Amino acid sequence: MPAPIALFAYRRPEHLRLTLDALRRNPDAADTDLHVFCDAPKDEAAVAGVDAVRRMLRALDGFKAINVVHRETNFGLARNITEGVSEVLCSSEQTIIIEDDIVVSPSFLRFMNGALHSYGSDTRVGSISGYCYPLDRHVAETFFIRGADCWTWATWRDRWSHYDPDGRRLLAQLRERNLTHAFDFEGAMGFTQMLEDQVAGRVDSWAIRWHASCFLRGLLILYPGRSLAHNIGHDGSGTHTKSSTDAYDVTLSATPVAVGGIAVEESAVGRAAIREFFRHNAPARSRGDALLRKFRRLLGSVGFGRASHG
Repeated sequence: MPAPIALFAYRRPEHLRLTLDALRRNPDAADTDLHVFCDAPKDEAAVAGVDAVRRMLRALDGFKAINVVHRETNFGLARNITEGVSEVLCSSEQTIIIEDDIVVSPSFLRFMNGALHSYGSDTRVGSISGYCYPLDRHVAETFFIRGADCWTWATWRDRWSHYDPDGRRLLAQLRERNLTHAFDFEGAMGFTQMLEDQVAGRVDSWAIRWHASCFLRGLLILYPGRSLAHNIGHDGSGTHTKSSTDAYDVTLSATPVAVGGIAVEESAVGRAAIREFFRHNAPARSRGDALLRKFRRLLGSVGFGRASHG
């Protein structure tokens, strides 16, 4: 039975339309329950966009069952996602999570459901990713990395129970266990700085806390070697950023990605490939605070620090 989808939307109807159209091109969509969590406007400037999204959702079809939750007050992205995922996992053992600026391949649901089934009983695996970074070196059909990610992912109820919303506690544990260097991909990516920013209230990122929660427990995320998801939100349309980038752009795989047949352990090749991608596309703390601040603003549209919703 296909896992239910938790889809998170805010005020970008055209992005959402493309996201839904791509999901419906998956053969499994017609047998899949869809839960949409639509946040309320943060201010007057967001009202028109939110209204347009809600009108679109009233005419939504193409899925087995559709449940739309309209938030009555503005939750913001972090609360909307964490509470929405928890709500779906109250009634289901697993779920697939997607936001309103992601376009997926026609084989996306096949891969996600196959991986959820294959690794559901293996508690070493914390989550599944549908996205893979545009890597310069060859990687396996699928591979594991320690931690988590936030663009089209899936998890299970028991694994999501490890999510710790207390960024201060997570940061302290990383430091006490001397894990910050590894957490930052050996200095290639400023994840520790992002967590510090979350603790200081400079960003409201659920994803960096999910990544840290999984990393500290040694949980693995499964990546496809060819991306089955592409972020179309790099156009500066996010609420908290006007930056744009093509560094994370990918070409969707034209063929399905096979699941299984690999050891359940972190891939040294996969980790090195992602580390090199970060090293060339993401400034580390040591490269200068001004550059890092610029990149953190950019993260509003490209990942862990993103805040495209209210």
